[in-house]
Parts: sequence; C-alpha cells; structure tokens
Amino acid sequence: MSDNDEPNEILAAARDAKAHEMGANEAKRERRTRNWNLGKISLGVGIGSAAVAAAVLFANREKK
Repeated sequence: MSDNDEPNEILAAARDAKAHEMGANEAKRERRTRNWNLGKISLGVGIGSAAVAAAVLFANREKK
C-alpha cells in the first residue's frame, strides 16, 4: 500500500459515513410525516358525520 492510497480510503470512508447520516436523517423525517394517528382521525370523522346526520334529521322533522 502506498502513501497515496490512504487518503483516498479515508476520504471514501468519510463520504460513506456522511451519506449514511444523511440517509438516516431523511428516513427519520419521512417517519415523522407518515406517522398519522388513524384512530383519532377516524373518531373525529365519525363524530362529525354523526353531528351532521343529527342536524339534518332535526331540521327535517315534522312539527306537530
């Protein structure tokens, strides 16, 4: 191994480490944006739909 080979290996390892870190940061960012709590969303949609249905039934009832 000559003296010229060592800096190239070190630079290559540094590039690989930086690329790995950037990939990990990107994956972490994606995980945060994709992590929706579907249970709470569906509960909110269900309550909202029930409220609309109740309002329509109340507005359309016949008065005695």
